[in-house]
Amino acid sequence: MNDATAYQKFSRDVLGFEFRDINLLITAFTHRSYLNEHKKTVLEHNERLEFLGDAVLEMVVTEYLFVNYQEQEGVLTNWRSALVRTESISAAAQKGDFESMLRLSRGERRGTRRAREQILANTFEAVVGAIYLDQGYLIAKEYISRTILSTFKDILNNGSWIDPKSQLQEVAQSREGLTPVYKVIVEEGPDHDKSFTVGVYVGGRLIGQGKGPSKQAGQQQAASEALQSYLKP
Repeated sequence: MNDATAYQKFSRDVLGFEFRDINLLITAFTHRSYLNEHKKTVLEHNERLEFLGDAVLEMVVTEYLFVNYQEQEGVLTNWRSALVRTESISAAAQKGDFESMLRLSRGERRGTRRAREQILANTFEAVVGAIYLDQGYLIAKEYISRTILSTFKDILNNGSWIDPKSQLQEVAQSREGLTPVYKVIVEEGPDHDKSFTVGVYVGGRLIGQGKGPSKQAGQQQAASEALQSYLKP
């Protein structure tokens, strides 16, 4: 089965329609690293499609929340962030078996779990961009509704939309009259795959630690851990 046939089958079976220009979908699954090993045969990677798909995804999610809910801007913004964050869209990509279609270099295939999660999230956005170009806004909207918006009820029920840093600040200030302070404890890894271990301190006391591919991600994880200790009976 050649590339075009395999990707068209994926389009029919997983996306639910046939691409008019299957090369758009193939490009959406092509990571930048793949070009380094196939310079003579592959000319384009998925980052431009990712840029477009990110905007389409945010538009669809924003429209859905605005039309269906009356909450204030801050709540809607937190809900939107929960729906479009890396973890949410990489989970949608995993459910759609995107990993089997990825075109990656051998080195990237041996990357960390977190690096793969980011690649899948970026690929999901690129596929949305490809759908938008090939099928139009309404089909892209239907696909996002089916794969992303369908998870919103679970997000509301489990409270994962609430920003841990904001929660922790509120709890620490109400209980101790102090504001949490975040510090990077360890920074490691090459530039393209860094990880940061971050500690959160209240009154100079370490109350939580987190690790992530950015300082912000590490802070969020540290805040989540600190909240668990605060909220223990």
